[in-house]
Parts: sequence; C-alpha cells; structure tokens
Amino acid sequence: MPLSEQEQHLLDEMERSLYHNDGDIVTTVSSRVGKPNYRSIVVGILVGILGIATIVTGVVVHVPLVGVAGFVVMFGGVLLALSRPKQSGADVPAQARTKQKAGFMDRMNDRWEKRQNDHDS
Repeated sequence: MPLSEQEQHLLDEMERSLYHNDGDIVTTVSSRVGKPNYRSIVVGILVGILGIATIVTGVVVHVPLVGVAGFVVMFGGVLLALSRPKQSGADVPAQARTKQKAGFMDRMNDRWEKRQNDHDS
C-alpha cells in the first residue's frame, strides 16, 4: 500500500531531521577519545571492595557511622573506576580528528540534503 502524499512528506522530513542530527550524535559519542586508564579502574575497584568490607564491618560491629563511611568509600571507588581518562598533550591529534569527523559528517549531511532537494524538484 503506497503512502499518501502527506505521509511521504512527513517521512521525508523525519529522515532529514535524523540525518541532520546524526552529526551531533557522532560528535557526542566520539567525544570520549583516548584509551581507558586501567590504573584508575583497578584502583577504583580495589577502593570499592575496601568500601564494601567497611560496610560489612559496620554491620557486624553495629556502628552505623562505619557503614556510612564504607558506603562513601565504595561510592568514591566506583566514581574513580568510571572516571574519564585525563587528556594530555598526546591526545591533541585525537581531538583534531574528532573535529574533522564532525566536519565530514556536516559535509555528508549537506550532500544528502542537496540530493534530496534535487530529487524532489
């Protein structure tokens, strides 16, 4: 069953919007450049385990403040393990590549829109 003219127009508009916003998604997703910092991941996991042990100790000795402190330590360990790697001077070319990708996506979006406009005419 073919689409009506209004449905086809709506579908075309949704496609243009999707392709226009796709460059933004690529830029957002690729902003996390660089290798993961395995040292901070391992230290974060160890701190998290220490926090869990402190929580268990707080429960065993019936001291709520020790349990709360254990939770804070565990939470800090998780944040440390999930933190982004610090960008150094070596990451500058990677940032430049991200800008080039965004420019490439913009050019591709422009070409796609031009092709769609030529096709509609």
